[in-house]
Amino acid sequence: MTFEALGLNTSIIKALTDAGYTKPTPVQEQAVPAAIAGKDLLVSSQTGSGKTAAFMLPSLHRLSALEPAAGGKTHNQEMQAARARGERPRFKPAQPKMLVLTPTRELALQVTTNTDKYSVNLRRLKAVSILGGMPYPKQMQLLAKNPEILVATPGRLIDHMESGKIDFSQLEILVLDEADRMLDMGFIDDIEKIVAATPASRQTMLFSATLDGVVGNMARRITKDPQIIQIMTAANKHENITQRVHFVDDLSHKNRLLDHLLRDEALDQAVVFTATKRDADTIADRLNIAGFSAAALHGDMHQGARNRTLESLRRGHVKILIATDVAARGIDVPNITHVFNYDLPKFPEDYVHRIGRTGRAGRNGLAISLVNHAEGMNVKRIERFTKQLIPVNVIEGYEPKKTSFPPRSSSRPGGWKPGDNRNGAKPGQRSFSKPGAPRKEGGYKGSNPRSSEGAARRSYGDR
Repeated sequence: MTFEALGLNTSIIKALTDAGYTKPTPVQEQAVPAAIAGKDLLVSSQTGSGKTAAFMLPSLHRLSALEPAAGGKTHNQEMQAARARGERPRFKPAQPKMLVLTPTRELALQVTTNTDKYSVNLRRLKAVSILGGMPYPKQMQLLAKNPEILVATPGRLIDHMESGKIDFSQLEILVLDEADRMLDMGFIDDIEKIVAATPASRQTMLFSATLDGVVGNMARRITKDPQIIQIMTAANKHENITQRVHFVDDLSHKNRLLDHLLRDEALDQAVVFTATKRDADTIADRLNIAGFSAAALHGDMHQGARNRTLESLRRGHVKILIATDVAARGIDVPNITHVFNYDLPKFPEDYVHRIGRTGRAGRNGLAISLVNHAEGMNVKRIERFTKQLIPVNVIEGYEPKKTSFPPRSSSRPGGWKPGDNRNGAKPGQRSFSKPGAPRKEGGYKGSNPRSSEGAARRSYGDR
């Protein structure tokens, strides 16, 4: 199928052709015609499947038919005219036609960048990002242009709504991108408040790794007779990504093994995921001292610093990015060949999104998890969720001194089963490696990636 067959505006098709897009992805083939027809959509698709274009292309097609007359003035122009007449300019609230909500600043900026690419020939359609970390005066200037498309994180958007800077009475299209992630980050109340401020007549499109549980309940409340599209769920296999587990004895062993793996000649660029912001900074400093080109990315960084770091990664000036889960979604750098889980994520869904930073657009990738012996059950949960056995690898000279699990065969998907003895334990005994008791989920003692990073996202990252 071609983009022409989807019924898109010829100006949009020309922009896609100029950008090198040849044919739509499976999610685009199903979502674009349905969205053009005005249907509400509930879409479950894998990260990297082209979902941004799946909701933005039909939206641009619809909005292009609503472009304002050539003589229309922006709010900025009206205020300048008022000053010229000696009148006090009055700020009017922006009245966007489309709103895209995203969980992170990085994803919001990526969506805005892609929108600019798709709409390059639709000169009177403008998209702007409203997100935490950006100075308020700059955002006021953007809103004064009365953009047709807003891409925003929920926290900062609520701030502007409450101060009367945004009016959603004319909104026609609402998109919730990676809705499951927004709920994980505690944005449910903000989302409910934003949705309540939009017209009931709007078209709603919700994209999520899963349509079950809390996400499914919210989706049913905010949509009308939606068309459900399930291309790939988060649990589907990343068949082009090789996954491995390396067990480590302690922090020193983990650091030595990571240093060795990062020197792989096949490595072009890599992302190393940590549980805490402090670890991200510490590891980045250590790797730079060791001669690597590394940088940290986490929620405590100002937006300008985060943008510069990502731009350096895209330009190849940074070879290794050490990041918390704030970067697990929204980073699309094709040269990332390796992903390392320095700490395992708390939830299996986050593992899928982490490793999805490599193997983009059909390329091959390698995902390696450095696992402390006490984290074995976390590996099991990931295997159960992905329905894949993750092979355990050992590198000569970096072998763990402890034994974590008996050999696993592919005939037992998901790894070991209850009752299997580990480390020579007798039935009924603890089978965790000694010394030490098993640590809580989320990695090393004292770290809680979901609570610490989530709190930082709300206070620093997205408000």
